[in-house]
Amino acid sequence: MKQRRAELAMVAVTIVWGSTFVLIKEALADISTILFLALRFSLAAIVLWFIYQKAVRTRSAGWKTLGPGALTGVLLFSAYAFQTAGLKLTTPSKSAFITGLSIPMVPLASSLVYRVKPRLMEVVGILIASFGMGLMTLPAAGLGINLGDVLSLLCAVTFALHLVVVSHYTPIIGFESVSVLQVVVAAGLGLMVFPVAERAVFHPNMAVVAAVAVTGLFATAFAFTTMTWAQQYTTATRTALICALEPVVAWLMSWWLTGETMPVRGQLGAGLILGGIVLVELKRPVSSETGGEAATSM
Repeated sequence: MKQRRAELAMVAVTIVWGSTFVLIKEALADISTILFLALRFSLAAIVLWFIYQKAVRTRSAGWKTLGPGALTGVLLFSAYAFQTAGLKLTTPSKSAFITGLSIPMVPLASSLVYRVKPRLMEVVGILIASFGMGLMTLPAAGLGINLGDVLSLLCAVTFALHLVVVSHYTPIIGFESVSVLQVVVAAGLGLMVFPVAERAVFHPNMAVVAAVAVTGLFATAFAFTTMTWAQQYTTATRTALICALEPVVAWLMSWWLTGETMPVRGQLGAGLILGGIVLVELKRPVSSETGGEAATSM
């Protein structure tokens, strides 16, 4: 039951993430990307510290806590930085697909770290979902590789490592510590980097305020806390597979808010993503999968 609740919570997180694409796209016309990330993570850090400071102080044990927190924070910020930089140099659809390659990378990374083999149905589900994501996001032509694609690939690798690292450290230092420290570190990096990494643009308006508030409170503070808690009771592989729902939710929200349509090819891809997730969920293992990837044979 804990695993079921954890995975349902991850579905909710994915819905939140997928729902913010339209809001963020509108806001980025009036604020530079790294500055936006810095404000988003700073707001989330303040909220999470206010809520969990007692738990963090209780579980704090020097570098045994700060080290994992710093590592997850660096990975989190790096993934978003690679993603935003790549978006400037490649198409949104190619960026979405290449970033989504973190899904098949997670079981590979977990296998290397924990020396365990993924379950057959998880591998099949991931392959089906990855193919579906390709149908949804990749254009039929123009698949040449450029620097933006390489940066997007680095984003995918970093996201995959982030999922595995969070799964490993959460049972050890507590989800509160991981949640707070990774966001605090990401906020600090954003505030330090944006003055030198880009020409800062900031034209405050309702779109910018709404985007910072929604992404800071819901897509960061709520989402990463929930994800970190959930990864105590499920695996990094299954978490990554659930995250494949994000482009489906993003398209549905765009269709609802802007009237964007999707060709039959994209609809088939969305169906394959859902099918891959359902396949894995229906073939749920009998034994409990708690404590992250290290506690299971996958």
